[in-house]
Amino acid sequence: MRETGDVRIVPVPLGATEAPGRVRRAPGDRLSLRTPNRLEVHDREAFLAGARAPVEALDLPPGAHAEPAPGGGFVVAEAARVRAVAPDGTTRWELPHDTWHGGHRPPRAPGAPAPDPSGRLVAVTVPTLLPEEEVAARAVALQDGPRRRGYGRDRLLLLDAGTGTVRAEQPVAAVAGALALEWHAGGALLAASFRTAWYGWAGYWAEPSDGGLRILGVTADRHEVVGFLPGSSRVVTLRRAEWTALDDDRYELALHDARAAAGAAASPVATLDLNDLSWDAENDDFGSAHVLDGSHLLVTADWVPSEGPLEHTHWLLAADTLRPLGRLRYPCPVDDTVVPLGDGTWLTRDGDRLRHWRLG
Repeated sequence: MRETGDVRIVPVPLGATEAPGRVRRAPGDRLSLRTPNRLEVHDREAFLAGARAPVEALDLPPGAHAEPAPGGGFVVAEAARVRAVAPDGTTRWELPHDTWHGGHRPPRAPGAPAPDPSGRLVAVTVPTLLPEEEVAARAVALQDGPRRRGYGRDRLLLLDAGTGTVRAEQPVAAVAGALALEWHAGGALLAASFRTAWYGWAGYWAEPSDGGLRILGVTADRHEVVGFLPGSSRVVTLRRAEWTALDDDRYELALHDARAAAGAAASPVATLDLNDLSWDAENDDFGSAHVLDGSHLLVTADWVPSEGPLEHTHWLLAADTLRPLGRLRYPCPVDDTVVPLGDGTWLTRDGDRLRHWRLG
């Protein structure tokens, strides 16, 4: 497998622009730009050409997460509520929930919301604060000032995007840990990943229905959901080495059919031991995986070449088999930031500079 490291794939540059802040794909051929206390939505072509005239913007309180909504406006998750904000800044609806304090930190949002592409639903996780008498027996207790707070399992909620009404609720294997929520392009499937300290990642994929949320599969062995392959029900997952045990040094990519075995533990269609790509498996780390299009995946890594210092590198894989195709050879520095744009092109970052690429 290591011979693939000698295959260099040269991407085609499509332009560059300055962009301090986190850039992500947004609905309707737009991009979002997140700075510490503000979220802006920009026309994609204008933004990549250097224009800085947001079509929508929202100032955010500390600790909040927000995502642009497909029909305009935003969905905002805060420490004790989820709310929808119209393009003019007015609040359309608000759903209060238990406050997440996060140990010694000030209150903050437990995770980011995820509006579905059709604009009908919003997925979000909320914490569960247990009664004080149950803290010692059942809760994960976190010190928060002078009193102890006990939190049970988080709840994954599906909300009506128009009213905020709870349409479905599912307890999940997390206590306000890191999370990733990914919708299928048509909104018919939802993939959700949650990470709790010492327990690693747990992932689900589910099908929203009139009766609630039907769990179709569960990832095994600490796999995090990456996303769905366009035009199929296949979902990509990534396992990182978490070093919670002496031999926990395995990085693995897996491909599952979300509809193959409803309700069962997920048996992957294909897997790839990412350590097979390394010259120095003990020192190489694999940071993230991204779906570029229906045919290609991109995996970021720290690469230790046979000669020379450690560097960032990106691997290109065949999406249908996870077969490594080679390493991308950029004519400029890159880090581990990759922003897929949904059309087979992607962005990388070099400091405050974003660069736009496509395959040759």
